[in-house]
Amino acid sequence: MFNTYEQAIDWIHARLRLGIKPGLSRMEWMLERLDHPERRIKTIHIGGTNGKGSTVTFLRYILQAAGYRVGTFTSPYFEQFNERISINGKPIHDQELIELTNVVKPLADELDQTELGGPTEFEVITAMSLYYFAKMSPVDVVIYEVGLGGRFDSTNVIHPLVSIITSIGLDHTAILGDTYEEIAFEKAGIIKNGVSVITGVKQPGALDVIRSKALESNSPLYHLGDEFSTSSRESLNRGEKFSFSSMFVGFDNLETSMIGSHQVDNAACAVMASQILANYYSFMIEEEHIRDGLTQAYWPGRLEILNENPLVLIDGAHNEEGIIALAREINSRYADKKISILFAALKDKKLDKMIGTLEGAADQLTFTTFDFPRAASAEELMEAGSNSGNKNIAVNYKDYLDKKINELNKDEILIVTGSLYFLSEAKPYIVNVLENK
Repeated sequence: MFNTYEQAIDWIHARLRLGIKPGLSRMEWMLERLDHPERRIKTIHIGGTNGKGSTVTFLRYILQAAGYRVGTFTSPYFEQFNERISINGKPIHDQELIELTNVVKPLADELDQTELGGPTEFEVITAMSLYYFAKMSPVDVVIYEVGLGGRFDSTNVIHPLVSIITSIGLDHTAILGDTYEEIAFEKAGIIKNGVSVITGVKQPGALDVIRSKALESNSPLYHLGDEFSTSSRESLNRGEKFSFSSMFVGFDNLETSMIGSHQVDNAACAVMASQILANYYSFMIEEEHIRDGLTQAYWPGRLEILNENPLVLIDGAHNEEGIIALAREINSRYADKKISILFAALKDKKLDKMIGTLEGAADQLTFTTFDFPRAASAEELMEAGSNSGNKNIAVNYKDYLDKKINELNKDEILIVTGSLYFLSEAKPYIVNVLENK
């Protein structure tokens, strides 16, 4: 039994050595012994390559504005591990995490000795979250973010009120497949019989895969651009404005507080989900709740402005699609500025394509690394790029930030981007440098 937070966290992280083990058999084994907590809670399931966390956030804020107590299960954490299991945006307490670890550890120890093998870190945390929301701190609804893929993800033991597949991109191809269609097949694994599914997927082949799975499952499909749509899109200084229409309702001049045209797609999926909850499950969600939720929604590390003048922002563009979206916003919003980008990433990403896109968006591109097992070195990032002359290396990113932030002028922008693990480490340091500038 664990008595301290450090002991509990160390045990959870020690499960990382088991890596990623697709399949639901270990989850089902644990949940049976926990008396099936997944059957005691109302859930919403959100998958997709990019936009999952933002869509979770938009929908959570809408539901909170309507007065609901909303649990969330998300990954990775940004500042504190406890964020992964939260209620109304507040992470669980350290003592609660200790209690949850003491509930799940005996099951993991027993499972270690079976032919199924021991549960992974993500499976352990998923089981903890289900037990927490069902038995320790009941909520009105829980929004579950898929960890990886969908079909064999440990969150796929839930039977949700509605499922959302935000987007499809070529990420985690070694596990999920090399084509949009193969990845869509894995993501579509979260579609359950008779459960409405919402998607913002754009690739025709990937959309066909999702449509086919929805048809097979007798699941009503709501596709952005068909069954619901956005119009009158406009970028604001700190957000986006758009109009929304669906078979249920239409709203003009909705505003988000999150920057990026891709956030309009994520917000629209969240609004559509709120309409399904209101019309089919008697959730009391009014227009004012949607407007308030979208404007209040905040998700750290997503085109987040840390300083206005000079402009310093961070963005967790951790894969090819994320980098493309970032470059699009740079080109549309800041074409008249000198752009300096600090970039760090994990080794298993498509570094050549990501860096190629950044080269076209940056006046100065600086590579660095950080203390993480799968982090690419600055030298590896440099080698993955072209031979253009606008690149250099920062051996120590803190030294770079100290110097760069103090040198910035009003015609320059500093963008720190790449791995979310890197941003979670760099953001507090950037804030500290800005405060002491």
